[in-house]
Amino acid sequence: MAGSSRSQVNKSHKTRFASKSSRNLHKTSTKDKSKISKPDRNVVKGARAARLQRNKMMREQKRATLLKEKRASSGTTSAPRVIVLFGLSASTNVSSLAGDLLALLSNENTGIHFPAVASSEYRLRATVLQAPHGDLMACMEMAKMADLIVFVASANCSSERGCSNCYIDEFGSQCLSVFRSLGLPSTAVFLRDLPSDLKKRNDLKKACVSSLSSELPEDCKFYPADTKDDLHKFMFLFKEQRPTIPHWRTQRPYLMAHTVDMVADESGKCTLLITGYLRARNLSVNQLVHVSGAGDFQLGKIELLKDPCSLNTRKDGDFMDADEVNDLQVIKTLLPDPMKQEPLLVENIPDPLQGEQTWPTEAEMEEADRLHKEKKHKKRSLPRGTSEYQAAWIVDESDVSGTESDDDGSENGMVVDEGEHDVTGQSEGGKFDHEFDQASLNLRDSDEETEADSMMMDNDNLTKEQIEEDIRKIKEAHAEDEEFPDEVDAPVDIPARKRFAKYRGLKSFRTSSWDPKESLPPEYARIFAFDNFTRTHKHVLSKARDMEQGNSDECVLANSYVALHISQVPVHIASKLCALGKTMPVIACGLLQHESKISVLHFRLKKHETYADPIKAKEELIFHVGFRQFITRPTFASDNFNSDKHKMERFLHAGRFSIASVYAPISFPPLPLIVLKSRGDSLAPALAAVGSLKSIDPDKIILKKIILTGYPQRVSKSKAAVRYMFHNPEDVKWFKPVEVWTKLGRRGRIKEPVGTHGAMKCLLNGVLQQNDTVCMSLFKRSYPKWPEHWFPMSA
Repeated sequence: MAGSSRSQVNKSHKTRFASKSSRNLHKTSTKDKSKISKPDRNVVKGARAARLQRNKMMREQKRATLLKEKRASSGTTSAPRVIVLFGLSASTNVSSLAGDLLALLSNENTGIHFPAVASSEYRLRATVLQAPHGDLMACMEMAKMADLIVFVASANCSSERGCSNCYIDEFGSQCLSVFRSLGLPSTAVFLRDLPSDLKKRNDLKKACVSSLSSELPEDCKFYPADTKDDLHKFMFLFKEQRPTIPHWRTQRPYLMAHTVDMVADESGKCTLLITGYLRARNLSVNQLVHVSGAGDFQLGKIELLKDPCSLNTRKDGDFMDADEVNDLQVIKTLLPDPMKQEPLLVENIPDPLQGEQTWPTEAEMEEADRLHKEKKHKKRSLPRGTSEYQAAWIVDESDVSGTESDDDGSENGMVVDEGEHDVTGQSEGGKFDHEFDQASLNLRDSDEETEADSMMMDNDNLTKEQIEEDIRKIKEAHAEDEEFPDEVDAPVDIPARKRFAKYRGLKSFRTSSWDPKESLPPEYARIFAFDNFTRTHKHVLSKARDMEQGNSDECVLANSYVALHISQVPVHIASKLCALGKTMPVIACGLLQHESKISVLHFRLKKHETYADPIKAKEELIFHVGFRQFITRPTFASDNFNSDKHKMERFLHAGRFSIASVYAPISFPPLPLIVLKSRGDSLAPALAAVGSLKSIDPDKIILKKIILTGYPQRVSKSKAAVRYMFHNPEDVKWFKPVEVWTKLGRRGRIKEPVGTHGAMKCLLNGVLQQNDTVCMSLFKRSYPKWPEHWFPMSA
């Protein structure tokens, strides 16, 4: 074995007696070194200097950007900071704290005639808002505008209730979760009603901090706020602080209305007049604006007004008179350019003739005449006494040749979708019976054929007992869906091939193909779609940045005091907004390009833990997406990461995230989502779910799955007779191509029907147990429902 070629050969060890030539084998000779080109030291030095200079310029640009943002947010020309005071419990007195803050920021001897307060001592302008405890809508709108949210806790709560975690009640905890979903700005906690004794004061402060620290952000600091000195210390720190704003609020210009008025015009509509400070971005007069709850509108004009609460013109705490505030001086007026103004395009206008056959050519008409003549001259054997009219209805054997299947005679059936082919529910080379076609067409407009229609009707037409009965049925259906998801019984009186005519089988849910353009509903002709959503999003943001840096005759700068003249607003909506502006903020925000158009939006949401009632798919919900509000009727689906198809869910189940697909105006992410459920005209909407915008894609496939179940009657090794899945042999033949499976892990196929009552013989890949259940999965694409009204105030 020693002389064999397979023997192991080890590397020889180096020795200190190695020759000089062997030690220098790895070195390059002097002659070869001269041939190797060396980089010029000066060139390297210049490249290094250029790199250092470029890094220095980038640092200076970032520093200048941060300095500009800081000056814009904390300078004397910035918009007044919005301070929202939110009481964590109902027993907290927020109004007294608001009075103390306003007295500190303003001259106590002078009445306040304007929502914003300018303090020459702190060189700061602020708007102090009190969040009404118990009004979720008002608290949400204030949190969307807040630069600082002050959570107010009272030390008396612990002594009254005698517990450690009693500074926050149920409504306070609910609002905290909503604020976190919206994105928290800068936050602070004010502790009120602390005792004068130093030891008790420190003990109560420590107890409050330990109790609330888990509910609030980590960087949230606690401040005592009983005396003027305490508030003075906080305001001195606050004026130097750079406010933290959620990212989604920096993408669009927005305005909190100080005054809301309306001017009627001759067209039956009116012009809505909203005045306030413009924030975040510059606003173009050619942009569309959204008024929260009212809808999207065009601007008639923008008036740039003299700042009524300026730090530069106001000395010694003197406020402007009420007449001066009402009669503001107009500095500049911007009118829209009809050639550049964004059109208020909501829906696509469908072409009723699109997809129709074009007029035939002369060659096609000649070919049709020739075939007609050949068919007319062809001799046919007809029964004696048959008229020409009767003969036209007799089908020749040659006309139906090829319709028979290879093995099963003339049976029709459903074909399973496999890797690359999409089947529309008929066997290869075959066709539907006329009654099956009619059933499929009749069911095309109905999406609820497999379940009882448990949607509640209008409350005006129902008695109290009927409403309670509908609620009980919905709760029972929700419980049944959790226990037996997707299981459906085949009807006894209607053939299953008619009832489930729109369904098909899938060989694999993950890998089987499904054409996203197949059999689309009529609503898809009214929506818009993007060829490349990511590219369009970048283009829209780039266009918005260019508009800000472009012509100043079209835009008003951020932090300006402006009056927006919003045209073509319905009178009843404008009157609602005028009344609403007295109790809660009215927000108007500028829209980016395409954001008024309708498409299919997908949200990732989770049911809120405080909402116990079931939320059924296609129920009417109110979506708060950023500053915008609209009414939707979504479908829910599971969030699959490894598949292009998503399984529809009949209910929004608690404890997990789902995908909600809706018809809604386009909004570019990132944007938060708050879902409210209406409880009638007398009660305020309830918080139902929270989430965020995920994508905009009309081609996303959401499949509704149903499971037909049967039970074994006789079992013989791998064969079994199954009953109660179908009720006639024709249905067994129709669904024969679809694979069956059992709850205990067996898989198989249908071989043939047995008898006349719908029993069938199945072949499985193992022995079927008597306590097992045989199942068949069928799928159908599901779509959201088109809402009757788009916005809450128009309903």
